[in-house]
Amino acid sequence: MAVEGKAPFAIAGVTSSCSTWYKVFGDLTDSTKIPLFVLHGGPAAGHDYLLSLRTLSELVIFYDQLGCGQSTELPEKNEDKDFWTPTLFCNELSNLIVHLGLGHRPIDLLGHSWGGMLATEWASDPSRAGNLRRLVLYGVPASIEGHVKGMEKVREGLPQDTQEAIRRGLEKKDYTSPEYNNAMQVFGQRHLNISTPFPSDEIAPALVRMATSEVHHTM
Repeated sequence: MAVEGKAPFAIAGVTSSCSTWYKVFGDLTDSTKIPLFVLHGGPAAGHDYLLSLRTLSELVIFYDQLGCGQSTELPEKNEDKDFWTPTLFCNELSNLIVHLGLGHRPIDLLGHSWGGMLATEWASDPSRAGNLRRLVLYGVPASIEGHVKGMEKVREGLPQDTQEAIRRGLEKKDYTSPEYNNAMQVFGQRHLNISTPFPSDEIAPALVRMATSEVHHTM
């Protein structure tokens, strides 16, 4: 059994109505089941590529974070670094938990990549994470500084022309040129999704979202 819905999400300084799309596998009314929230990566990768994790528990909740997928997109906030912050996404998660009536029930969080960073940030505040039972981190960097150094090391292993194309794209903040996207495809096939053909059906929507998302580029 799967149920979809949208949780209204009021944001200070945003006059338009916003909402968080979610999908629940299992029975929310069964208080004997511990809900498992799955937080996707990116930012802005969307929930799709993690759907195979729905079998991990009898009650699993996926959602698209603000700015991607079936949740509200806010193009007027593009490049607004003061808006797209971890605090915004922590507030969104808290809002979703309350909307689903789970504010006083034990919950588990599983975060992948950026989603794991978000889950850690959310869990670090006892005022909002008092009902957290388990925190599961999946492919999560221990620090941004270490992550950046690691990515630079990975980039050094790419062909020279690919390295240069990525460097130019980052310097110019031009993420739409064919040169940059071809280089990122080389990187992605080696380090993000090694399936043949590339990309696999499961990961393709996430890669497209991240390549085109202003939320991703801004953060």
